[in-house]
Amino acid sequence: MPEMYSKWVACWGNATSITDRKEATYAKDLTLRYPIRACFSGNKLRFHFSNLTGTEPVTISEAYVAKDVPTPITFGGHTSGTIPAGEEILSDEIAFDVTAGETLDVSLYFAGFTQMNAGTAITGPLSGGKYSYGNFAKSAELPDNLTRKTNWIYFLNTVDILTEEKNFALVCFGDSITAQDWPDYLTLRCAREGFNNVAIIRRAVSGTRILREYSCITYAAYGLKGATRFPIEMNVAGARAVIVQHGINDIIHPVGVEVNKFRPWSDMPTADDLINGVRSLYITHARKLGLKVYSGTLLPIYGWRTYNENRDIVRMAFNQWLRTAPEFDGCVDFDKAVRGHENPKAFSSGFDSGDHLHPSARAYEAMAECVPEELLT
Repeated sequence: MPEMYSKWVACWGNATSITDRKEATYAKDLTLRYPIRACFSGNKLRFHFSNLTGTEPVTISEAYVAKDVPTPITFGGHTSGTIPAGEEILSDEIAFDVTAGETLDVSLYFAGFTQMNAGTAITGPLSGGKYSYGNFAKSAELPDNLTRKTNWIYFLNTVDILTEEKNFALVCFGDSITAQDWPDYLTLRCAREGFNNVAIIRRAVSGTRILREYSCITYAAYGLKGATRFPIEMNVAGARAVIVQHGINDIIHPVGVEVNKFRPWSDMPTADDLINGVRSLYITHARKLGLKVYSGTLLPIYGWRTYNENRDIVRMAFNQWLRTAPEFDGCVDFDKAVRGHENPKAFSSGFDSGDHLHPSARAYEAMAECVPEELLT
């Protein structure tokens, strides 16, 4: 092993949560392929696979990583591996030369009936994959007539690379805002501006809340609450810091049982509830891991279908704490980067995706641009 490669660092990663409960929850004879951008050079890889939210074991029949010629991913020397229900597994270390900037394809094949209950949906210019009916895990190209694109990342949770000591990971923790585009734009910014020693690791699930989670299949894909997610998702090799941008769903979800029996008003938090949740669930655990913790302010919600003044009062009070609390190492003021000048309760012109909650592509780029350089060097 060259001495220059001595440190394991996560170079790609996502959360694993409960997938959306549609009519079909099983697959068979299925190939998944995910492109992985390598931000570091190195000479070994290892792969984390998660069945955290599955209720049955999942067997990966074959797995490969490829630039040109596919290299088998093995598990205890075997070409197949089983992920127990509710658990995560780590592959063998795979000798594989990587040059920073290359894109690797990770292909997984599932021969038997497989419960597709563990994964997460992500978007962005670097995100997504493909699936094919049949075993094409070793094929250079997937057949067009049997293949479709997907934004669901199933089972593949994190990719680590054996790399140089100077390299590190920055974790982006949150909900749908972070499951969407800004972490990808931050990765592209790092490449463009020469921040070559940092990997942006996304740990985000659409719909999740800090304080609560749903127990019905209608909202199951909104995922696990912060107390459950955070300790699991901070398992990131080489992590130096985490940006926490979480809490808007706690504020916007409750509507009362007369409107939706799964969303009682008793779920509605105060700003102090959110503050205490972040302190006890996130900051305390991150400090135990030796991580720096940066807050991320919550974005405008004016015009969202459940908007009212009381919700915005909670959001703004929580944001004020996120900006000023001495418990943090700093604040990434996403709200300031995307809000309007004339009406700061709303998105700036061109920054609203149209639903008054999620940013537009331009706004996601602005979010990436506002991340301080101190987090990237």
